[in-house]
Amino acid sequence: MPINIIQMKSINNRIALTFFLLLFTSVITSAQEIIKDSVIAPAKKIQSTGKLKIDGVIATVGDYIVLDSDIDKSFLEISTQGGSVNDISRCQMLGKLLEDKLYAHQAIQDSIVVTDSEVKGMMEDRLNYMIEKIGSLEKVVQYYKKDSEEEFRTYFSDILKEGKLSSEMRNKIVEAVEITPEEVRNYFKTIPKADLPTFGVELEVAQIVVTPKISAEDKQKVIDRLNGFKKEIEEGSSFSTKAVLYSQDPGSRSNGGYYKMNRKTPFVKEFKEVAFSLEEGEISAPFETDFGYHIIYVEKIKGQEIELRHILLSPTITETALDEAKEKIILIKKRIEDKEITFAEAARTLSDEKETRANGGALINPQTQDTRFELTKMDPTFYSQVSNLKANQVSVPILDQGEEGKKKFKLITVTNRIDEHTADYAKDYIKIKELALKNKQITAIGKWFNEKIKETYIKIIGEYRDCDFANNWLKK
Repeated sequence: MPINIIQMKSINNRIALTFFLLLFTSVITSAQEIIKDSVIAPAKKIQSTGKLKIDGVIATVGDYIVLDSDIDKSFLEISTQGGSVNDISRCQMLGKLLEDKLYAHQAIQDSIVVTDSEVKGMMEDRLNYMIEKIGSLEKVVQYYKKDSEEEFRTYFSDILKEGKLSSEMRNKIVEAVEITPEEVRNYFKTIPKADLPTFGVELEVAQIVVTPKISAEDKQKVIDRLNGFKKEIEEGSSFSTKAVLYSQDPGSRSNGGYYKMNRKTPFVKEFKEVAFSLEEGEISAPFETDFGYHIIYVEKIKGQEIELRHILLSPTITETALDEAKEKIILIKKRIEDKEITFAEAARTLSDEKETRANGGALINPQTQDTRFELTKMDPTFYSQVSNLKANQVSVPILDQGEEGKKKFKLITVTNRIDEHTADYAKDYIKIKELALKNKQITAIGKWFNEKIKETYIKIIGEYRDCDFANNWLKK
């Protein structure tokens, strides 16, 4: 299970601040602009001192600037997202903003590209979120002190693009970092006993899944509908519009079915095989995955990376098929409880979930890629299903409906319970490895900053030159 770095106490306070601030990267950049002309904003009152202060440029990093008001807006954004700013100083916040600017500046130097399609997709997702929180698009525009929706969208698209450039550059740095078992062992030895983290109660869980059977006729209806979409798109209709209107994929529907991926991106095998077999501008024939039936349109191919759109449709599940699936899983539960078959044997021979049946139904934690789930960090729905189960007790049949709308029945059992304990190298290797890797990534990022600061034009003015920055922004 991911461990919050702040649990490591004295090991690395700077890591704690960095990862806390990273949670808000997408929002705290919302007040920053690319340099175009000299910027001097109206005077403003500083609440803490009551003194009149000019809100002008306080820092320059390459082609980017930071305004004094950006710091205030960053604090405000963190507070509105429910975060605490009590332990973050203005100097620390400025340091984080400078980091974001250097990431974005260097991303451009490294020819990292953020497309208009990506920005548009992010824009719609972010707008939907803000409208839900604030109440309406008009209120969002007013919140950002813009005169019109058009002005706001132009302004915000620049902000989103800069934020994406920053995150892509940061990802490029950390993705290149790998760690060996020997490095993990050495890292663990450096942690004082008093500072070893404590891990909460963890469960290992297995499940058996029975999916309702879909008739060949219902499958063909979906295939025919997708072929109809394909024909209309080839005749001039918009793939993006079709995806928004009809796709059943909640992860991409609002973005017009858009995804960017490479061969390492974690998509289902069948989807990746079709995506990488297409030429730019080509639309696939309908094909099946565990999620339903898809068609894919490849917009761009850039080396090993592709930008695509897809439409997902799932066949309708009839009440008769649902009843038959429920009857089957009730019989499986009875056979397990009557000792005719073990849970693991039933999962291997009777479960419809191919990802888990080979391992006797054992679930893999998607966050850590091991079999343990920390009780206090579980999804609330999953928690309610397993928290009261005793060891090897089988749950009642559970009707599960995924985000894509597909229904299935499942049985769950807890195969192992690990009580709260202090970190142990042998028992908690995967979590210790995660900590060690994060520590190495932070070191790599620090080295990167040291190198790039030396070769980038950076200027900090006024009282902020007295800040004690974690990075050598003042080039002393």
